[in-house]
Amino acid sequence: MASGMLSGAQRALIRESWRRVSGSPVQHGLVLFSRLFDLDPDLLPLFQYNCKQFASPQECLSAPEFLDHVRKVMLVIDAAVSHLENLPCLEEYLCNLGKKHQAIGVKVESFSTVGESLLYMLEKCLGAAFSPDVREAWTKLYGAVVKAMRRGWEPLPEGD
Repeated sequence: MASGMLSGAQRALIRESWRRVSGSPVQHGLVLFSRLFDLDPDLLPLFQYNCKQFASPQECLSAPEFLDHVRKVMLVIDAAVSHLENLPCLEEYLCNLGKKHQAIGVKVESFSTVGESLLYMLEKCLGAAFSPDVREAWTKLYGAVVKAMRRGWEPLPEGD
């Protein structure tokens, strides 16, 4: 998870765009998850609290427990943005986060849909400021985060 994969200009674009989004994390996080459920409704059953299945994305999106999850996701993005100069310091945390996601049945492939949803949210929130350069910078950052989280899916070598 090399910090050097992002240029100084890309780090500046990420910081500036995140500054515009991070003031309303739940509102913007709901845009992300609404899009996620639009793109892949089969992900809805992964979100259950106290063994309660949600009947619809709308029911899920308004549940207090799910809103807590939205806040946590936005905090992870915030941590990545805050550590753009030193992304490797988040690697162990993100790997463990990947293990937690694997344990509840999330498939690695779903992260591409989450990435599309993140870019959609940024585009909706930033409007014309969501330039191709901003898209590329966020795509690189998200790719680094997912790469670290995917390590949580890697089986331990025999004998460990």
